[in-house]
Order: sequence, then C-alpha cells, then structure tokens
Amino acid sequence: MPDPTSQQSTDIHAKALAINLEGSFYGTFAEIGAGQEVARWFLSVGAASGTVASAISAYDKTVSDDIYGAGTRYVSKERLLAMLDHEYQILLDRLGKDRGAHTRFFVFADTVATRNYQGTNEQHGWLGFRFQAEPGGEPNQILLHINLGDSTAQLQQQAIGTLGVNLIYACYHQRSSQGDFLAGLFDDLSLERLEIDVLELSGPVFAGADSRLWCLNLLRADMCRALVFDSEVKAVEPATPLRKRPLIVQRTLRGHAGPSALEAIQSARREFLAEGIPTDREPLAVLEVNARNLEGPAASDNAELLALIEQLVPLGTVVVTNYEEGYQAVNYFRRYTAAPVRVVLWISMFLHLMEETVFQASPGAVLEGFGRLLSTDVTIYVAPMQKDVLIAALGGFPEGLLRESADRDLMTLDDFLPKPPLDHLFRYLRSAGHIVPLEDGQAKA
Repeated sequence: MPDPTSQQSTDIHAKALAINLEGSFYGTFAEIGAGQEVARWFLSVGAASGTVASAISAYDKTVSDDIYGAGTRYVSKERLLAMLDHEYQILLDRLGKDRGAHTRFFVFADTVATRNYQGTNEQHGWLGFRFQAEPGGEPNQILLHINLGDSTAQLQQQAIGTLGVNLIYACYHQRSSQGDFLAGLFDDLSLERLEIDVLELSGPVFAGADSRLWCLNLLRADMCRALVFDSEVKAVEPATPLRKRPLIVQRTLRGHAGPSALEAIQSARREFLAEGIPTDREPLAVLEVNARNLEGPAASDNAELLALIEQLVPLGTVVVTNYEEGYQAVNYFRRYTAAPVRVVLWISMFLHLMEETVFQASPGAVLEGFGRLLSTDVTIYVAPMQKDVLIAALGGFPEGLLRESADRDLMTLDDFLPKPPLDHLFRYLRSAGHIVPLEDGQAKA
C-alpha cells in the first residue's frame, strides 16, 4: 500500500479551494477529539474568509458538556446531532438576518477517537454535514460512522481531514449521482485506512433516497467490510448491538435463513446456557449474510438484498459482510466483544467446510481454517437438515460423507463420515467440545 502521507493529493487541495472561492457557502466547523483536521484544509488553502464563519474544538469534556449537554458518549451519534443542532442554530441566529438572502449556510461536525498511545481503544468516529442547498432553504443532512485503520493517530487524523473535505465537496457538487457521490467520498482513501459503515441521509435534496441502499452500495464498493442492521432494518453503529455481548451467529444459506431457523437459534441458545458460562448479558442472535455468496437477483440488486434482510430481522440482528473466509467474520465480531461466540452452521455448510476436495489447491487449509476460527472462545454448533433440503443446498447428496437411514429423513452431525485423515481432526474437535451437534426442536417435539 502506498505511504498514506503521500496521498494528500492536490485534488483535496483543489476541492477545499473551490469551496472557498465559490463564495456562497458559509458555515461552522466543530470538531471533537481529533483536532481541526477538516477545518485546517479550508484555513490553509487560501480564501478561507469566504467559507469559514467559525471553527471550534471542544476538546475538554467539561467544555464539551457545557456547550452540547451532558449524558451522551462523546463519540456517538447523539453527541454529533447535539453539535449540529447547537452550531446550526447559532449560525442562523447570528448571521441569518444579514447574510441569509444570499448565503447557503452549513455546519460540519465530527467527534472522533483516534488511536491512543497504547493502541487499545476503539478507533472510530461520527461525521455530519448539515447544509442548505439554496439560500434560506430547509437544511439537508448526511451522517457517517467510520472506523479508522491507520497505524498512527497522525495518519488517522489525515484520513479524517481528507474524508471531511470529500464529504463537503460531494454534498455540493456530486449529489446528483449516488455512484459519483460515494466515489467522491473515497478520493485519496482506501479500505485499509478507513471504513464507512453507517450513512444516513435526510432533507429535500435527498428526498426519495433510501439510506439503507446507499449503505449496501458502500459494501459493494469495498468502502466497508460489514454492515449491521437492527430490528427496524436500519444500518447502525456495530458497537450498539454487539458491544460486550455473547453472540450466537447463524450463517445464512446464501442470504436465506434456512429451514427451521428459529428452532436452530433457540436450540443454540439453550446449548449455550447449558454450558454454564457466567455472563451478565443475554446472548444476542445474529444472522450473517455474506454478500460474496449470494445467488439470484440479490447478488447484484441492492433492493433484492434489502428485501432478504427485511425477512431476517425478526430472527435477530443482521450483519452483511463481504469477507472471503469465515474466520474473518469472527475476527470482525471480536472487535466489539470478548464474550463467547457460538457459530451455527447448517450441516450442508459443515460438509462443505470439511470436504477435503474444497481445499485441494491449498494443502492444510482445513487445519488452518479451524485454527483461525477457534483461536478465541468460539464453538461451532451444527444444525440438522431434512435430506431433501440438504440435497437442494449442496446440489446433490454427498455420497460417502453422510450415513443414510431408511427410517428417518433428518441428517445430523452424527451422520457425518469423515474421510482420513480428516477423521482424526474431526474426532478431536468433537471430543474437545469445539464442534457440537444441535438437536432439532421439531424432531424432538
């Protein structure tokens, strides 16, 4: 990857200068945590008096509480909205009478936690831009939640400055095209440096735009690795549902919940509680959708993918990922919780995972994959499937891998017939409790 310090392109300079020279954009920059990274661009490129009404950094917590109110986390959507509300109202009160007829007022705000000295903190932030498209017009707004990936606070600050300039420029000059807008946001940035996993739009210029579809486009465009949807099918900051929670993560069948999904989740919850692990929070049910494995219209159509998500949210929190390997998704969850994680796989998924032919191009990948997956407190629960459903999922019956029975139609982990040398690994994983069969609730009843 190129040195991020060399990526402060003249394009960003040109964007900030173009805003300054236009003359009708005028507003406030309010930044907490990472300093005046966005305001610095507009103040340093020249002609800042045409754009900057004021710049404030309420860095001290007491000062911040006095201005924006206490009771919220400092790096949160709630704090960002308080900043936007406060600064926008002051801007109108002070300047609306004299300049309102010919000025498009705006407020840019961010509240960010960059890397601490030890590198032990969550490095993320919220950015917001409230702006008038026309003098005297109703305000429009866009909110972003970001995760920072650079190795130093200085580089993270540079990334924030770049993103802020991109955001302001895109809102004024690239908003007619969703593709152009999102591409403009990531000018001189990369997924390794920064992720955008929440995007919320409001106001007349975004009328009819569905923020959730924009978020899914972020994922498709490799501007984030995962999106988290709550019970209202809204993209939310991942830490909100996931922080410090035990997780029961059910892998979906190419975006579909799978047969008896509710029973499988309930059985997994019972299995987890039977382990007797002390925890002060109930396990959270998570449905994982891997965008790389989708089939049919949802593989390319975000509206179809959103419809799948809407079908899943009654079962739990939905996380849409684009990871190539399963263990990478577990590493993602480990960003937010050190509590136990239990992964529910349908027997068809497990067979695919264990089938040695899948890994012929990479000898030892089975062992490596399980090692990565189980390196933290993770257990795999294997859910049973009816024979016809399993055949449909695999495209045929896995001859030699499953024991068939004439008197029952349910395929379980106990029917698995691993081939040498995987049989030794399988016996170890089962005896060590890393792989556990789930009972079928309906069959048991």
